[in-house]
Amino acid sequence: MRVRNEVISSKKADFIIDNYTFEVGGKNKQQKQIEKDGKSFVVKDDIEFGYLNVIPLWALGLNY
Repeated sequence: MRVRNEVISSKKADFIIDNYTFEVGGKNKQQKQIEKDGKSFVVKDDIEFGYLNVIPLWALGLNY
C-alpha cells in the first residue's frame, strides 16, 4: 500500500490510507473501535470473502 499511498498510524484504529481507516484482526474482530467513523474498514484474517465494510486480509496483498 505504501507504493502509491501514504500510510499513517491512527489513534483509534491500526492505520489510515487516504482518509480511510483500517482495523486489522482475526476472523472474530469486531467493529467497536471504528463504528463511529463513516469511512472505515475491518481487515480480517482467516475469511474467504468480504462483506459490507469487512475485507479479507489476503485481498490487501493484491494491491501490490
